[in-house]
Amino acid sequence: MTLSDYEPTTLAKATTLPSSWYLDPEFLERERERIFHRSWQWVGRAEDVSRAGDYFAAEVQGEPIVVARDLDSELLGLSNVCRHRAALIAEGRGSGKLLQCPYHGWTYGLDGKLRRAPEMEGAEDFDVENVCLPKVRVEEWAPLVFAKLSSSGPSFRETAPAIAEEVERAGFPIERMRFRERREYLVEANWKVYVDNYLEGYHIPMIHPALYRELDYEKYRVEAYRYHAAQIAPLRASRGREGAEVLYYWVFPNLMLNFYPGSLQANAVIPLDHERTLTVFEWYGLESQDLSRSIAFSHQVQLEDVAISNSVQKGLRSHSYDRGRLSVRRENGVHFFHGLLTESLAR
Repeated sequence: MTLSDYEPTTLAKATTLPSSWYLDPEFLERERERIFHRSWQWVGRAEDVSRAGDYFAAEVQGEPIVVARDLDSELLGLSNVCRHRAALIAEGRGSGKLLQCPYHGWTYGLDGKLRRAPEMEGAEDFDVENVCLPKVRVEEWAPLVFAKLSSSGPSFRETAPAIAEEVERAGFPIERMRFRERREYLVEANWKVYVDNYLEGYHIPMIHPALYRELDYEKYRVEAYRYHAAQIAPLRASRGREGAEVLYYWVFPNLMLNFYPGSLQANAVIPLDHERTLTVFEWYGLESQDLSRSIAFSHQVQLEDVAISNSVQKGLRSHSYDRGRLSVRRENGVHFFHGLLTESLAR
């Protein structure tokens, strides 16, 4: 299995990715190094680091980090690995002026600088002032916090600049939305199977009958940009919602931001291994808004997506299948994803 197994071409001539890209564990390791470690990853909520001294621990594909609001109210990202013997320093979330490793008591400021290393007298060429936790890029956008392990490349806002503009123009009060609920789902499939499924509405009539009744499928479309895609899903006018739309955004490689009237559903697609994926869903809404029906509806849609993704993974293991063709009308989003994937892996 090599990158040359798949050559990007026009949508009209394109095939899907080779099945080996979804089945080979070594391929996932390449994706972690060249894609996940070099892209913005959603790691937490802005409300958990809203005050000076707040912090929370997170992970980006096996790399432990801590996000903190320092005493000058600046948002910082740091390695969560003690420079002494590699113990994890912070767990969960909390607040304080210092971060102390639970193993031997090495203590760091929220700026990452080592402040105290007990009983290190006699260690030659060791100076507390020269020890610091490595920095990690972090950025907040509305209720979400993102991190990027790579020090190069555009900011999160620059990665998908049109999203904030379109959301504001559409009148979604995202700055006033607060966290309401979190749910996690295990998918017995490669992470790309789930992303492929998200990036097309082609499956809606067959897989999501209730969603199909809500959306105007004939007007459903996917628009691709540089590092993100937008799915515009008009609601059926017959239900008294003339002109109303649901906005589905995907940001490369594994973030979905779904905007419904008055609420945001954020979800991340996190590979656990080459054939298991964790999908994390969080709902944000206005304090006065009841999201129970929306969450229940989304839960049913997610169960349907999990089931078909599991089915696809089983099919990909078949010796009779390697790749298929794409619908020019409905699968331009899938083709766009595959192009970005191969571009990133080839760097």
